[in-house]
Amino acid sequence: MNEVDDAILEFFADQDDGLVLSPALIWFNLHDRLSVIEKSHETVARRMRNLEKRGLLEKVDENKGYYAMNQKGRDYLAGNLEADDLRLDDE
Repeated sequence: MNEVDDAILEFFADQDDGLVLSPALIWFNLHDRLSVIEKSHETVARRMRNLEKRGLLEKVDENKGYYAMNQKGRDYLAGNLEADDLRLDDE
């Protein structure tokens, strides 16, 4: 987990519950509008795939790449998860 992951999850948490967004929209808001990150769109897309693998985001449309934050993502932001809860099998 890194600062981009936290920025992505915090952006989802600041929106209406259940909002579905693409990596492009997340990047545009965090990079261009809010100036929270200085990373590329590709980095944001890659980190969102990683967050989905860790169970913190849910991919709601495989074809279009739309994501939503789930309860585990909210639990992470609240500090209710241990580091072991976020490990992938190959780590």
